[in-house]
Amino acid sequence: MFDIAKEKFQKIFEDKISADEATKYLVELYERGESAEEIAAATEVMREHSIKLVIPDALREKLIDVVGTGGDKSNSFNISSTVSLLLPSLGCSVAKHGNRAITSNSGSADMLEALGVNLSLKPELQSKMLQECGFTFLFAINHHPAMKYIMPIRKSLTHRTIFNMLGPLTNPAGAKKYLIGVFSAEFLNRIIVGLSLLDTKNAIAVSSRDGMDEISISDITYATMLKDKRTTDFIIDPQEYGLKLAPKEAILGGNAKENSKITYSILKAEEGGAKKDIVLINTAVALFIDGKARDIKEGIEMAKDAIDSKKAFKKLQEIIKVSNSL
Repeated sequence: MFDIAKEKFQKIFEDKISADEATKYLVELYERGESAEEIAAATEVMREHSIKLVIPDALREKLIDVVGTGGDKSNSFNISSTVSLLLPSLGCSVAKHGNRAITSNSGSADMLEALGVNLSLKPELQSKMLQECGFTFLFAINHHPAMKYIMPIRKSLTHRTIFNMLGPLTNPAGAKKYLIGVFSAEFLNRIIVGLSLLDTKNAIAVSSRDGMDEISISDITYATMLKDKRTTDFIIDPQEYGLKLAPKEAILGGNAKENSKITYSILKAEEGGAKKDIVLINTAVALFIDGKARDIKEGIEMAKDAIDSKKAFKKLQEIIKVSNSL
């Protein structure tokens, strides 16, 4: 199944089959449900056709990405992007892969741009930024030129395709560790098994019971983890870590400017409550999968300290400054 899918996606990415044939194949995958092998094959091909970051192998081994499939229609603020900006203050090396809004009011690129981060860096400067401050943003539209053959097909369909899952899995910097938010718990195991067939070190895929492609602060979240070449299913309950459940309305965002203000306020230790708590628990799980925290409880304490001590805000200022000075 892997080899058959890989051959098919090679033809799609190289524009060697008709749009009708490609559409038919994507619809077929959607209707029967994409397998882990097909997800892995498509991911491998999309990675092969991407414009990659040239970075030292030792740094690539450390890289983590915090990214979601989108499509949850939760209208929350940019949680994954906020987590991605917080993690470098705790010693993580973050290569954040993202795009402009497709199914939301503010994509990661939109919010970071509103925050003042320069998104127009060429790959060699993205690499330099990563090495200088532990963070870089990989604007998907600039790293996946072959998607020009796929976008018209995607736009012609009224439902999702396998490409909704591929974006988070195809980091151009070759990240080895992931916290991936997924639109449906049905795909958690398939995505993690797919990653295990590739060169992934550690990963956690999450999908909350209340429909978020994040770890929710309003309900339990289903999770599947790849660690030490083993997969494990478990549940994340915020209440187990001393966090209060809050209604989803408490984490609503708005447009890019509004969301950038929320992120800024959280990292400046001016925003508390549910918005801060959902960032804390998502950061904690990322710290755990990155090997920086022994468990989620310790990760929450580390994240809270980074915000309260202003370490996170200083790192945010550094990220903005470095991105505009290169």
